[in-house]
This record gives sequence, structure tokens and C-alpha cells, in this order.
Amino acid sequence: MKILILANEAVGLYSFRRELVQRLVSHGYEVVFSVPNNRIEESVTSLVALGARYVQTEYLSRRGTNPTDDLKLLAFYRELLRHECPDVVLTYTIKPNVYGGIACQAEGIPYLANVTGLGTSIQNGGALQHLTLDLYRRGLAKARLVFFQNVANKSFFEDNHIVNVPTHLLPGSGVNTSWFKVADYPDRQQPTTFLTVGRIMRDKGTVELVEAACEVKSKHLDVRFVLVGPFDESLEDAVRYADSAGVLEYVPAQSDVRPYYMASHALVHPSYHEGMSNVCLEAAAMGRAVIASNVPGCRETFDDGVTGIGFEPRNVESLVGTLEHFIALPWEQKRAMGLAGREKVVREFNRQIVVDAYMREIERCG
Repeated sequence: MKILILANEAVGLYSFRRELVQRLVSHGYEVVFSVPNNRIEESVTSLVALGARYVQTEYLSRRGTNPTDDLKLLAFYRELLRHECPDVVLTYTIKPNVYGGIACQAEGIPYLANVTGLGTSIQNGGALQHLTLDLYRRGLAKARLVFFQNVANKSFFEDNHIVNVPTHLLPGSGVNTSWFKVADYPDRQQPTTFLTVGRIMRDKGTVELVEAACEVKSKHLDVRFVLVGPFDESLEDAVRYADSAGVLEYVPAQSDVRPYYMASHALVHPSYHEGMSNVCLEAAAMGRAVIASNVPGCRETFDDGVTGIGFEPRNVESLVGTLEHFIALPWEQKRAMGLAGREKVVREFNRQIVVDAYMREIERCG
């Protein structure tokens, strides 16, 4: 059997789905993946090294809203399907789910879609939300199965009749608990270090993070805030100013973020919405407390007061209060939170759960 994977970038495909690719290849499947050529060279090479074959996606812009480009993307996907003749197609994120799904319907090829989150276009409401939901309704109309990463997203799609095919709830993308191993907690003498990892954009709560860091640092001079990730919106000036002022320490995107998890006491994730936060799961897997927005896709990654602490999204005052509460905790309690988080991830979010679910559905398609 030949499996074709459609996604919007290679970085996420390698970071969160490489174990699935490995399993497929080891079972004798031919695996082809198609992604755009932005920020992908290392990840593409790594996926090819696993035994997969790469085809560059044309006309896919993650945030683009040009209908002409979207029609070109649909035409590209149809041509790709005719050329590759896959037995099953796996789609991830909005545009591959929508246009890949429509193309699969036109060519009569079974496909499995994965809704990795609602996305800004749906969360913000308005005309763009209605358009996106209508496109999703068309794209998912004949999927063999639609995977969801949290209960709220699944219920939203079902209650609004966006999906009328079988669905299945996954524990996010899962975590490779062998790669993200529990690490020794920082020494007692080390200043409390808060780490934030991810794309630097408004919907990830970057504005609130910078404001909260300013307020906390005015009272706790030795506390550190470390922000790791690529700029995805026009917030670079604000972040670089905060860095130069000593409010936080900015680090560009890293291919291996584990050393930063190791050096931190807790992960701070002030996101407005998620499918399932991978960084929260990774930090917990390495024995770090999770301080995150109380929104679907974040709240599932921690047990409040046990493995982490939740706060209200888009609320600087709530975030500051939560950070100060964590700072005041004894070292032993901070460490215990992290270790309890590791146990939770191993029990509930092991990536093999996700891989096994995909393998069952792929085999049924065959």
C-alpha cells in the first residue's frame, strides 16, 4: 500500500508524526509526504532518512486567504493524487484537510483527516469563520474518519454539523516519552525560570506574556523568563525590546528544545486556543510543571494544583497572580508537580496510542 501525507509544514510533520512514518515504513508501506518548501530543509531530510519520499506542495500558504491560490492548491492536490495513486491519504491542518479532502473525494481515494485545532479563522468568528466552516464541511464530507485532539473541538464540529462521518478522539499528537525523558530539577539555588516555547504571535498569548513578565520582574528581580521560537506575526520589535530591557531572554527557534526544558522550573503557555498543546506535553514529560491557559487543548495537559496551574486566557492579572503563586511554592512542591506531570503524560499521552489508532484505521482502509 502507498500512503500519502498532506500537511502544511515539514517541521511539525517530523516533530509530531515521525513515529507514525517509522511504523508505516517498517510495515512495508510506501510513504510519500507533500509539504511546502518553507523552513523545512532539515525536517524534510530527516523524514526522507526514515524512508519516506518528498513531493513539494505548491500554492499552500498557511495564513493566505487568496481564493485563486486555494483553487491552484486544489488543482495541485488532484494532479498529485492522479500521479501518485495512493491507497490512503492522511491530512493534517486546515488547508490540507479541506482541499486535500475535496481532491480525494473527486479522485475516489479514501482519506483520514486530523483536526489539529480550530485555528484563528474559526476562533475569531465573523464572515471568515462561516467561510472556513463551510469549507471544512465540504472537505470532511466523505472522510473515512476524522481525528480530533480535544473533546471541545470534536463537540463543536459535531454540534454544528460540520462533520457527519465517524470521528475518533486522540490524546493530541502524543509525546515520545523516550525522547522527552524526565530530567533532574534545577538546583535549589537557581532562580525560578519560566520557559515559553512556540510561535511568537498574538493567539499564543505573547502580548500577555511580555506584560506579565514586566510586572513580575518589577517585584522579583532574580526570576527569569525565557522565550524560544520563531516570529510568526509583527511582534518582533516588542519582544526584542523586552529582551534588551532585561524583561525576558529571547532565543530563536531550536531544532532541539530539550536543554531549555531542562533548565526551567515550569513551562508558561498563555495560548488562546489549541488542538492539544505539544509543548505542554513535552515539558510535563521532562518533569516540569505546566502553567497554561484554561482553554481546551491546554487544560487537558495538566491537573490543576497537582501537575500545574491554570489561569484565565487573555488576562494579564490572572497570569501574574499564577506566576507569583508558583514562585512562592517550596522547591519540593515545584519539583513534585513536575514529576506528577511526567506520570500523567506517560499514562495518558504516550505517542504510541496515536500511532496505534492510525495503524488500525489504515489497515481497515486496505
